[in-house]
Amino acid sequence: MSLIRIFSGDGWKGTKNYLKTQRVYEILRTILFFSISGALFAAGWISTGSRLNLLTVVAVLGILPASKAAVSAIMFCRYKSLSEACASKIEAHVQGLTCLYDMVFTGREKNFPVGHLTIKGNTVCGYTESPKFDEQAFYHHLDQLLKIDSFKNVNVKIFTDLQKYIDRLDQMQELSCDETNTKGISDTLRSVSL
Repeated sequence: MSLIRIFSGDGWKGTKNYLKTQRVYEILRTILFFSISGALFAAGWISTGSRLNLLTVVAVLGILPASKAAVSAIMFCRYKSLSEACASKIEAHVQGLTCLYDMVFTGREKNFPVGHLTIKGNTVCGYTESPKFDEQAFYHHLDQLLKIDSFKNVNVKIFTDLQKYIDRLDQMQELSCDETNTKGISDTLRSVSL
């Protein structure tokens, strides 16, 4: 357990079981922030005998980051990591490919949970276990995000059938393409996900 992860999970985004493990850290952070505010409020009230003191103001201001942490914890509780069975089947076919696990892309109207993403050159393929995944809205959303970072003509395909995704992974291994965009696209996808 890494205490730094309570305050920032960015270094672990895209790793296997990220959503599952980060959920625990988000809940711990929420409890910690609310506890600090509660302790400050109690200390001010006990020391002065009144709620009208400077520590009460600090405690109330401390509720703002605590509430933000609570919203983040709720978001992490809504989504599940890629199942172990699917992850083990996928791992057998991704040697040499850039992979991201447990990505949740948030849009204005919808959220898009993607269990696994593979990036090679200007090709991004993904697998989701969500049966209600809106592919067209996701393609539009991701296209806009990638264009902001100057990645144009990126081919994106999300699969809901695991076997078709595994077949596509095998095809991607044989692709010969310019790998210069792979890291940039991967970094962009990490930065815009939950």
